[in-house]
Amino acid sequence: MEKLSAVLYTHPMDPNGEKTVFEKIIDGEIPSEILMEDERCIVIRDINPCAPTHVLIIPRKRIPRIGDAESQDESILGHLLLTAKAFAKKYNLNQGFRIVINNGPDALETVPHLHLHLLGGKLMAWPPC
Repeated sequence: MEKLSAVLYTHPMDPNGEKTVFEKIIDGEIPSEILMEDERCIVIRDINPCAPTHVLIIPRKRIPRIGDAESQDESILGHLLLTAKAFAKKYNLNQGFRIVINNGPDALETVPHLHLHLLGGKLMAWPPC
């Protein structure tokens, strides 16, 4: 695991004072297998994997969903994608991989904290429905 020497971002609580499960993982309140962390994001294994490789790339900054991202989030969003690329390379997903971002209830978003799913290691179906 790559270790962050200093956390540069502290997250806000949501309006009702509750942290998301990802904020609790980031804060060390819930244990998780952290594969990588830096000043902008963490990478963990998905607890319900849909592919041989299934990791979550989560920004430290709580952006509820991609539909709520703002122009000042551009560098974080780019960093998340480049982190996904680095993990695809690390896991030798040379035949291909999928990056999924769920946005809202119709997309089955389960945690109101933006995160990318990196999936690979098997042939994926298309369309995904």
